[in-house]
Amino acid sequence: MKIKEYTKTYSPYSPEEIRRTEAAFDWARSVVLAVTVMFVIFTFFIRPCKVIGDSMLDTLQDGNWLLCTAFDMHPKYGEIVIITQPNTGRNEPIVKRLIATEGQTVDIDFSTGEVTVDGETLYEPYIREQTRLKQGVDFPLTVPEGCLFVMGDNRNHSKDSRSTDIGFIDKHYVLGRVFYRVLPFDRAGCIGVAEKQLATETEQ
Repeated sequence: MKIKEYTKTYSPYSPEEIRRTEAAFDWARSVVLAVTVMFVIFTFFIRPCKVIGDSMLDTLQDGNWLLCTAFDMHPKYGEIVIITQPNTGRNEPIVKRLIATEGQTVDIDFSTGEVTVDGETLYEPYIREQTRLKQGVDFPLTVPEGCLFVMGDNRNHSKDSRSTDIGFIDKHYVLGRVFYRVLPFDRAGCIGVAEKQLATETEQ
């Protein structure tokens, strides 16, 4: 009878060391996966943005950090948008509220401060004060195709679509729609249209 001989292979590592090594590799793999997922999310779906200036008072303050969607480039009236209009003379994105979209007619009565879109006076509980500041653009005007008309909530201290330096915003220059304030922590939460609706309910 032929007897097979088996050679036992000994590992220089103990079973406990092997388990620790496998656990470390699993942890590293999880970290890499998490970082990759976060990179994809913040590149294609969500973008952080910092507010610079006081043009959106009292809704947003200088230094606030926001999150905006980066996949839906069809904002609606009342939403806050992040814009990279190249003719603003600034290197950073600007934050404004959408007032009208393509085909709509905007008019501003600077004596009363009222803003109308397609003949209807807007109810704007989010603004800091009535719209009195003229910036060179003649009203009424109709928003061209593929463009937006935006203004800051701090109407008399905001350079926006009323200015010939900025004018209409090409939709291609919209980075996203703001939906959440991250910082400061004591004011963190959803903003934009939701905040406008809350203000409307409170006013009523």
